[in-house]
Amino acid sequence: MANKWGVIVIDVQGDFTTWKKGSLAVPGSNEAYVKSAEAATRQLKDLGVLIFGTQDWHPPDHVSFATSHPGKKPFETTTIGGKTEVLWPPHCIQGTENARVLIDNNLFLAIVKMSQDPAVESYSAFKDGKGIKTEMDPILQINGVENIILYGIATEYVVRATALDLVEAGYKVSVIEGLCRGVTSDTAAAALNEMRSKGIRLVAAPEDIIEEVRRGIPAP
Repeated sequence: MANKWGVIVIDVQGDFTTWKKGSLAVPGSNEAYVKSAEAATRQLKDLGVLIFGTQDWHPPDHVSFATSHPGKKPFETTTIGGKTEVLWPPHCIQGTENARVLIDNNLFLAIVKMSQDPAVESYSAFKDGKGIKTEMDPILQINGVENIILYGIATEYVVRATALDLVEAGYKVSVIEGLCRGVTSDTAAAALNEMRSKGIRLVAAPEDIIEEVRRGIPAP
């Protein structure tokens, strides 16, 4: 059935949270944040919304890791594929504890894994750094999802890139600001302003969209 609502929960994984003392922890990502994101996800699922997730899933030799570039340190930059990219500490390595999605996995219809190619830097859950689509678009299409609610970590990176790619592909996208966490307040604000300028709707908190979702879900 077309015009369904769907939720995409972005990269709520141990290595991105202060709760789990992650190697790339984003400010404000404590246990209370994760539990609030899970509670909102559960509430939306209880309304009949389809829940999808994303999961950074790096091989240990990923090109974005500083350890893959001799002499480089985390947060320095280098050129990857002709682009200047930030190098990160190793994080979300396939099969490690802190790569796990922290929100109850039973809530998800599907979790799309990202960044599995060791030679490609990727921030969008919709397509990788070479522009090759992930499974996200066909999964949304086969489920008739057109209206997307998006939140997670980090605002400036995967939330921003995924939202922009989704709206460019014709989806209607709403980002819940209160359930996003950014690396810095300035860069997060800039990312939110960019998303708004591209037609992405920003809402402050889950309750701001719950009633609309309730009205918009087709009757069974």
